[in-house]
Amino acid sequence: MATWRCVKQCGACCYLEPSERPDLDEFLSPEESERYLSLVGEDGWCVNYDRTSRECRIYAERPRFCRVEAEGFREMFGIEPEELSDFAIDCCREHIEGIYGEDSEEMRRFDRYQNDHENR
Repeated sequence: MATWRCVKQCGACCYLEPSERPDLDEFLSPEESERYLSLVGEDGWCVNYDRTSRECRIYAERPRFCRVEAEGFREMFGIEPEELSDFAIDCCREHIEGIYGEDSEEMRRFDRYQNDHENR
């Protein structure tokens, strides 16, 4: 079983365009939904995503819905801790494909990173 790992300087999850995530209200509280929408820039990217460095400017203080943590995913999506890695890997692959493409360098880096950590 693969263990999910975030690939630095990817940022696919920082594309927050609400039309791409129509079911937000099913998973976020009204306060979280309001916070989410406040983070969406005019171009659909998070206002805290630095597109030059490809890093989050508020990483240490990012909201719960930006964190891949067992308790948050259980509460928001009903994902049990033992299912978290597979779920997160699938979500990342979907976001990376949607933003950068299936054959992108970002997807290759993601796959390599997951495989490298799985084989350790």
